[in-house]
Amino acid sequence: MADGKKEQTKDLNEYSGSGGLTEFLSKHNISLAFSSYQSGILYFLGRKPDGGIQLHQCGASKPMGLYYNAKGGLLLSAGSQIWYMENTLAANERANQIFDACFVPRQIHNTGSLDSHDIVRDRNDRVLFVNTRFNCIATTSARHSFVPIWKPPFIDAIVDEDRCHLNGMAISQEGEVTHVTALSRSNTIDGWRDRRADGGVVIDVRSNKIVCEGLSMPHSPRWHDGELWIANSGTGEIGVVESLETGMGTFKPRAFCPGFLRGLSFYGGYAFVGLSRPRYKRFEGLALDDRLVEADSEAWCGIQIIDISKGTCVNWFRIDGPVMELYDVTAIPGYKCPMAIAPGTREIANLITWSKESEFA
Repeated sequence: MADGKKEQTKDLNEYSGSGGLTEFLSKHNISLAFSSYQSGILYFLGRKPDGGIQLHQCGASKPMGLYYNAKGGLLLSAGSQIWYMENTLAANERANQIFDACFVPRQIHNTGSLDSHDIVRDRNDRVLFVNTRFNCIATTSARHSFVPIWKPPFIDAIVDEDRCHLNGMAISQEGEVTHVTALSRSNTIDGWRDRRADGGVVIDVRSNKIVCEGLSMPHSPRWHDGELWIANSGTGEIGVVESLETGMGTFKPRAFCPGFLRGLSFYGGYAFVGLSRPRYKRFEGLALDDRLVEADSEAWCGIQIIDISKGTCVNWFRIDGPVMELYDVTAIPGYKCPMAIAPGTREIANLITWSKESEFA
């Protein structure tokens, strides 16, 4: 059940997982977090003490981009806010005798409704997010809703018009934002909607140049093992951008998943991919529609775990029901069963912790 401000209602969704999912999470000692702006829920997928699957739901307004860092912090772009979440539990502590991590939004930055997508924290500890509404990468400000720090070369001004649907952001292992994805190179309001089939691009933020084109609604650029991966959402494929060193790379598919793909995370030789179903029964105008017909398959909503050495799905988690769309997914190493508490709830009002490092002698 979701933990949030809204009145609790019966969950009409059905949740299922592959037979080996629990064992996989246990073997790799990880859990997963994923977001659904459609349902207004931040999900945590972990393991119960008895070995079963635990799905925790935390209410949030339009949760989108997720970023988990090695220090244990979790960032979330949530509607008109950015949440800075920290795990409040020590290694030997448990919440409700089940959860070994409890993520609490200790800081909240109010940005206004910017349609923020991907979010990261760079090597200078700055929070950077894709400000889709204003076609730029932005950071936070104590005074303003945002501070723009980069825009695509084909966008001529910082203006309140979603022109190219800038969405994804890749950060290197060194903490530098290197590439972004956009659904088109349009410079007019909503211009991207007419370019969904093959207008998508990858842009190198450092050189200000387009380095891959002809994509179908690309999302979620991520570095893994020296390769730049993306989700070519309109074809249902994840893959890598090859030959970046030439100045114009080529998308090379590595795996097909039956859904509109958004959200991509890596851990231990596996890719964790978010899948969504179509809003209006079909993915009209996208190659994904034909690909599903060829495979005699229906699109579904959930997470697939892909063995990237083989390009095959080894485990999965599926949602059937009103929830049809996910946005982001991230692996959370080292925790069996995480949870989160939403701001403005009775739970967060009653959760009081203090630092043991400042005890008086």
